[in-house]
Amino acid sequence: MANILLIDDDAQVRQVLLLLLTEAGHAVTVAGDGKEGMALFRAEPADLVITDIVMPNEEGLETIVKLRREFPALGIIAMSGNTLHSPTWLKVAALLGANQTLAKPFSLSRFTEAVAQVLATNPRNRKTVLQPVSGLSPIDS
Repeated sequence: MANILLIDDDAQVRQVLLLLLTEAGHAVTVAGDGKEGMALFRAEPADLVITDIVMPNEEGLETIVKLRREFPALGIIAMSGNTLHSPTWLKVAALLGANQTLAKPFSLSRFTEAVAQVLATNPRNRKTVLQPVSGLSPIDS
């Protein structure tokens, strides 16, 4: 199965999604914000990153930009809570390179479907260790 980095500032959301992903056989690393997530990803790249958008320290849109710039083939799923601006943020996340977007609350079946689709449509993500694009230096966190 896949190595997945899950970034969300809500501990309950992280716990539920962590349980769901590990029960599906995935290895999951969790982070509470984009800054921590980027540090974890650079230390050990994942096959898929699932990130919330609104978080402290480094929000998800910034994280998506950094990941897409450094690792263009990476699968990314963006999530956002039920707020007035969520639909706009999810559209922006897609424009910045998120392969799938999910508006919270979402069903667990919709979540697992999105994970399966992103992994299936990005075969490089399943078995290849992702390397940074050459010539680009990592963006400072």
